[in-house]
Amino acid sequence: MKQIILGTAGHIDHGKTSLIKAITGTNTDRLKEEQKRGITIELGFASLDLPSGRHLGIVDVPGHEKFVKNMVAGATGIDIVLMVIAADEGVMPQTREHMEICALLGVRHGMVVLTKIDMVDEEWLELVTEDIRDFTVGTFLEGAPIVTVSSATGDGIPQFLEELDTLCKGVPERSTTGLFRLPVDRVFSMKGFGTVITGTLISGKVNTGDTIMIYPGKTTSKVRGIQVHNQSREAAEAGMRTAINFQGLEKTAINRGDILARENTLMPSYMVDLELHFLSSNKKPMKSRTQVRFHTGTSETMGNLILLDREELVPGETCPAQIRLDEPVSLIRDDRFVIRSYSPVRTIGGGKLLNPIPVKHKRFQQEIIDGLIGLVDAAPEGIIDHHARMAGPAGVNFNELLLMTNLPAKALEAAVGTMLNSQAILLADKENRRYIHLAVFDGLRQLSQDVLERYHRDNPLKPGISKEELKSKFPRQASSKLFTLVLNRMIKDQQLVLADDTVRLSSHTVSLQVDQKASKRQIVDIYRQSGLTPPYFREVVKDLDVDPKSAKGVLELLVGEGVLVKVKEDLYYDRTTVEKLKDELVAYILEKGEISTPVFKDMTGASRKYVIPLIEHFDATNVTIRVGDIRKLRKRQ
Repeated sequence: MKQIILGTAGHIDHGKTSLIKAITGTNTDRLKEEQKRGITIELGFASLDLPSGRHLGIVDVPGHEKFVKNMVAGATGIDIVLMVIAADEGVMPQTREHMEICALLGVRHGMVVLTKIDMVDEEWLELVTEDIRDFTVGTFLEGAPIVTVSSATGDGIPQFLEELDTLCKGVPERSTTGLFRLPVDRVFSMKGFGTVITGTLISGKVNTGDTIMIYPGKTTSKVRGIQVHNQSREAAEAGMRTAINFQGLEKTAINRGDILARENTLMPSYMVDLELHFLSSNKKPMKSRTQVRFHTGTSETMGNLILLDREELVPGETCPAQIRLDEPVSLIRDDRFVIRSYSPVRTIGGGKLLNPIPVKHKRFQQEIIDGLIGLVDAAPEGIIDHHARMAGPAGVNFNELLLMTNLPAKALEAAVGTMLNSQAILLADKENRRYIHLAVFDGLRQLSQDVLERYHRDNPLKPGISKEELKSKFPRQASSKLFTLVLNRMIKDQQLVLADDTVRLSSHTVSLQVDQKASKRQIVDIYRQSGLTPPYFREVVKDLDVDPKSAKGVLELLVGEGVLVKVKEDLYYDRTTVEKLKDELVAYILEKGEISTPVFKDMTGASRKYVIPLIEHFDATNVTIRVGDIRKLRKRQ
C-alpha cells in the first residue's frame, strides 16, 4: 500500500494540534513549554489508520510567525496538507503565509478544515466558508473540499475522515528507485539505543545494516535499527515517517537540516542554480545580491541571491538565479525551496532547483540565462546536453548527472546511451564514466588543428610538435585521457600523423628553400670533415654567413633525420663519426674491463673540451656508466 504523509498548516491557535489529537489520540505538543503555553513550537508527529485501512504519517507544524522555519521543515515531504482555519477567526496572516509556503514547496493535494464550529452560528459559518472559497481561488486548494469539524465535541470528525480517505486515493505513489534521501527533522538520544534521528523518507529506501553518510559533513555510520510509526522494521521506503538509530554515532555529529543518503551519492555545494518565483504579495521589488534565508528540506541557510538576468525582480515574476550560501547544502534537481527575507523575516519567494552543483556564474551571460531557462521543462536528453556543454573540457560524470537530472540510475543510463549512440556526447573516461559534449570535443580538435598549423608555419623544417607540447596547449581541465581520445580520433580520421612522440598534420612535409638546401650541404660537409673536433654551431653560422634562425632550422632537421648527433648545447657531431668512436670504446672496455678519462682522451686525440662532453654523451645514452674515476659498460654489447 502506498505511503502518504499528511501535514497541517494554518494560523496559531486555529486548532491544528487539537484536530490531530481528536483523530489520533496523540498530543503532538510533547514539550513542557508547549503544554504550558498552549502553543506548538516544535514539529509534532503522529499516525492515523483511515477507514479503508490506509496508514498515514502525520506532521503537525507550529502556526506562530516566530516558528515558520520549523513549519517549513515540517512541510518538506508531505503529500497532503490540511489547511486548518478556525471558524471564529477565518483567514489570518499565517494562513496566507502557510498557503504560499505549501505552494512553493510543490504541495498539490489537500483540503481546508474549518475548526471550532461549536463556537459560531450557522450564518457566520456560511460567511466564513464563502470567504475561504475566495481565498483559495488561484491556489492549489481551489475547488478542494472544505470540511467543518469541532475537535471539542467530535462533530464532523467521521465525515472528515471519509473525505480524507477519498483524497488519499488520488495521491500518486512515490518511487522507491531513486536515491535514498532522508532530511533530518529531529535528533535525540535514547537510553539503550544511542542516537536516534527522525524524518520523512522522501525518496529511495533504507535497510537495517546499511552504511549511511550524513551530508553535508560526510560522516558515516551504520543503521542499527529502523522504526516506522513506532514499529520496528527491517526497511523503510519513500513516503514513510522514519526513525533510525545508528551504531556509535554521537548526537553532536548530526543536526536538523542534515540529509541522510548513501555514501558518495550527494555532493555538498555552496551554490545552487534556481528557478525563483517572487511572490506577488511582496510590496516592492528585490534587488540582486539581497541577503536571504534559504530553506530546503529541513535546513535553513543564509545566502546571497544573485539575479542572473536583471537588476531587480518585480513581485509576481519568475527568473533564473543563483544563490551563494554561507554553508554547504546537498541537494538534487527539482528539490523545492523557500526564500525568506533576512529582516523582518517573512516568506518572499521560492521555487525549484535547476542545478545542485553549479559553477559560479557571471551575470548577464546570455548562454547561461538561456540554458537555465531551458532546463525548467527540458527532457532528460536536453538536461544532459546542457550540463555536458557547460562542463566544457572537464566533462561531467555519471554520478553528477544523477544529481543534475534527478533520474533513477537505469533511466539515466538509457538517456546517456541514446546520446552516445547519436554521438551528441562522447565517453572520455570509461573508468570514471565521464562524458564530453560533441561541440566541446570538436572544439579541441580544432584547437589541435590550429596549434599544428601555426607550429608548422613557424617551424617549417621540423617534422612536428611533441605530444607533451601539444597537450600543454589544451585547457587545464582537459584530462590526459581526453587528450588521447582527441589525438586518436584525429589520427583515425587521417588528420594527424604520430611518429614516436612527434605529432604533425597529415598535410605537412618538410620543404627546404634553395638557400637552405645549400646550407644543408655545407653544414653536413663541415661536420663530416671535422671528425671529433667540430666547431661550435655558432661558429658554423658565422663562417657560412647565413641567417641564424634559418640555419638552426636546417640543423634541427639534420638531427631529426639522424645525420647529426647533439652531444651538448651548441656542440654537434656527424653520426657516423660518433658511432665509429662508440665501437672503439666498447671494444676497449670489453678487452680491459674499464677505461679512464685520460685513456679515452688518447683514443679520441681531442682536447678536454671535446673529451668530457663525448664521454658524458656515452653515459647519457646508456653505453657506459661512471664508477668513481673510470667508466664501465652499462650492459654487454
